[in-house]
Amino acid sequence: MLRFYELVLGARLERTLENLGLYQLRIGNALIDLVDVEGKLGREGGAAPGEGGRNVDHICLQVLPWDGDAILAHLAAHGMGGVRISTRYGAQGFGPSIYIADPEGNTVELKGPPDPAQPPI
Repeated sequence: MLRFYELVLGARLERTLENLGLYQLRIGNALIDLVDVEGKLGREGGAAPGEGGRNVDHICLQVLPWDGDAILAHLAAHGMGGVRISTRYGAQGFGPSIYIADPEGNTVELKGPPDPAQPPI
């Protein structure tokens, strides 16, 4: 998981709390906490998400500057071909989105800037 977030998404491991099983990754101004389900925090949280359910629909990371073709090429170089750009509604209105899955099946949305032709939120 750490390698995926570092190599594919460009995150930087900022802090590790081994005693808790907590790994904090920085992407721009976002902080993503990865929790080892076998660690102290993970055991307190119950079972890991699986086929029977999940605890998060998806996370969204805004990518600026947005270069959709370069992002798709980067993902393909990391074995994630076949993904596409779609226009989706988000926190800032309609704009480009790419949906991928991390190694444990969590959905990650890579979101571009809002479409200027859409009314502001």
